[in-house]
Amino acid sequence: MGTSLKGRTIFITGASRGIGREIALRAARDGANVVIAAKSSEPNPKLPGTIHSVAQEVEAAGARALACQMDVRDDNSIAAAVESAAKTFGGIDAVVNNAGAIRLEPASTLEMKRFDLIFQINSRAVLAVTKAALPHLEKSPNAHVLSLSPPLNLDPKWLAPYIPYTTTKYAMTLLSMGMAEEFRDRKIAVNALWPRTTIATAAVEFEVGAEYIARSRTPQIMADAAHAILTAPADRMTGRTLLDEEVLRDAGETDFDKYLNDPACTDLMMDLYVDA
Repeated sequence: MGTSLKGRTIFITGASRGIGREIALRAARDGANVVIAAKSSEPNPKLPGTIHSVAQEVEAAGARALACQMDVRDDNSIAAAVESAAKTFGGIDAVVNNAGAIRLEPASTLEMKRFDLIFQINSRAVLAVTKAALPHLEKSPNAHVLSLSPPLNLDPKWLAPYIPYTTTKYAMTLLSMGMAEEFRDRKIAVNALWPRTTIATAAVEFEVGAEYIARSRTPQIMADAAHAILTAPADRMTGRTLLDEEVLRDAGETDFDKYLNDPACTDLMMDLYVDA
């Protein structure tokens, strides 16, 4: 694997908080150019973090940042953010499709307008953002697209309880696998990454349950795994559905206790779609 993202431009959706923010800061420590593309431009008392606060953190780490207010549901908004990033930094080397929406509700009760929302933010955005960035990725010497979506697990226990949400996340993975093959000759790597355990984020706290926060790992494990993928040669790592822990073990990591959100709690909660 490679070792650094120095000088490369990383375009991250949903990067104003949580996993996206951590990926941005990990790239910043390498000296990457980081594009923080998200909707949050004004502070929210319930959800700390904005595109501007993360941009300041990136710059404090010694890297260059571009805060782009962007709605992944709006093609014009996506195009404007991508062009701004390419104009500012001279291109785009990697896209991280991190923006996401979650609603763990069965098909019989989920409102269609809610399904439309999570489909647009999860599934459609992967295609829309990747397509917009494609002309710039084609010019990169080591282009990557990384989507935060799970391995495909068709066990009925994952299909019955909240299939609308599951469908949108599996669609992200299928799009990634398909684009990996479509773009293989263009030497653009496309992969999917998912946490083995729950991650201590607002999404887990509000949708899965606050009681699982102590049994979670910190977002840093996903950032380190993303870094390992994005520094890998594009022609050697593509078309894969990866778990954070296996990526890091393959990279030589052995200390996973450092990622515990609560150092006193080792009874970790497996994430959705992960059996063991």
